[in-house]
Amino acid sequence: MIGPCTLAVTGLTLCLSTSLAAQNPRRASRDLVWGGDAEGGAPFVEADPADPSKVRGFDVEGAERIARGLGSGRSARFLQVQWSNIDQSVERGDFVIGLSGVEETPARRARHAVTLPYFEFREVLAVRPEDAARIHSLADLRGRRVATLGATIAYELLSNARDSTGLLPISYDDDVHPYGDLVTGRVDAVLLDHIIAQRALRRRGGSGFVILDQPVAVGHYVGVLAHANTALRDSVDAVLREAMRDGSLEQIFRRWNVWDPTQGALFDRVLHTADGAAGAARQARTVQAVAYLPSLARAAAVTLLVSVLSLALAVFVGLALASGRLYAPAWLRILTTVYIEVIRGTPLLLQLFVIYYGLSGVVRLPAFLAAVLALGLNYAAYEAEIYRGALEAVPRIQLEAARTLGLSEMQILRLVRGPQALRYALAPMTNDFVALLKDSALVSVITVVELTKQTAIYATNVGSWVVPGALCALVYLAMSLPLSRLARRLERRWRVP
Repeated sequence: MIGPCTLAVTGLTLCLSTSLAAQNPRRASRDLVWGGDAEGGAPFVEADPADPSKVRGFDVEGAERIARGLGSGRSARFLQVQWSNIDQSVERGDFVIGLSGVEETPARRARHAVTLPYFEFREVLAVRPEDAARIHSLADLRGRRVATLGATIAYELLSNARDSTGLLPISYDDDVHPYGDLVTGRVDAVLLDHIIAQRALRRRGGSGFVILDQPVAVGHYVGVLAHANTALRDSVDAVLREAMRDGSLEQIFRRWNVWDPTQGALFDRVLHTADGAAGAARQARTVQAVAYLPSLARAAAVTLLVSVLSLALAVFVGLALASGRLYAPAWLRILTTVYIEVIRGTPLLLQLFVIYYGLSGVVRLPAFLAAVLALGLNYAAYEAEIYRGALEAVPRIQLEAARTLGLSEMQILRLVRGPQALRYALAPMTNDFVALLKDSALVSVITVVELTKQTAIYATNVGSWVVPGALCALVYLAMSLPLSRLARRLERRWRVP
């Protein structure tokens, strides 16, 4: 999970690296600047407990070995970047090479200068001990929820298996919560790299779940450079081959307890097939946008459904809150005011985490229901203030006249105050719904794959945000513009002459 300590450490690392480079520009020009994500943790890249301003991991040591092999007195300098943005950042020139458990895919080889594979990982299933006897492959998970990280080979495997096996892929932004939710029963299995699965099992003292022996698939970690940087990529490949020959790469993996016989077999294949990477690049196929359209359509439907249900809840609760502030006894007015101020004064993201994870010890809500509740209760506070302002905007002379005629407060609200307040509230209500539609992107942090999350997965897989971003923007516009037009028509119809 992305925590304050992790963000502070990675931010401090970046600031110190930038400061040192500014103080010694000659040295900075010789540095091999490489990008990685310290949030991925050990054994890839993590903050060094002895000195949080530094990072450690086998990718860290690998970057140092590459820098030494390139000569000219180079040293490796780390730059923090979100894992899913490594491809885009390397093309922007933020750093020279990305190393952080970057997976080899045909799309990545087609769009970037990718090094030869230097580590082989296995996609393995983790299940609860009581399920280990009857679950052996993805085919045994029909109708079950299977968790993984978004924008990974594992997610691609689950998405491809959705139609054939009927399983339900659940995307996470970190590798901690999938295994936690597996133990608590929110998901039925987790599919991730064997390194990540073994690390999660060690964190839990070797209990809580079991890792199946038979891998679902095999993949490789590579370094990624800008597409135009093929000359440097070839030099890096030469360094990696030399590190495989002299045993220094094996020593790095052994220090981090990730060496196994499959790595030796990979080294043999690489050293005996020097042109294997180039051949793979020539055979790589560009992923077509049309292949992602069904997934984007499903995600758009999820976004719309979450938004509509959340708005309905927000309207209902908002009306109750506004009525409480205007008509309730003093103690209830205080309670409604406190609720409104607390909800408006705290981040929606925090509220999502509290409802989904914080309350799991009391009530284990499904992710979709938790998303609707969090968005609905959050926007109810804003809706309440809209309704209160609209109700108070009705001229007092009309209210006094209605009371003089003998109407009760409920009749005044229904016949005089309410209809006029609706006209005042319509425009801000429309704005709130459009804002809610966009804020629904936050629910991806609790495993709901909505439109923005699916777009991010798509963009990571194809290595570009241009087409995915344009498609996502068009879908959002298609959902929000008709609502805005309807609101304007109602405003014109209800406008007081």
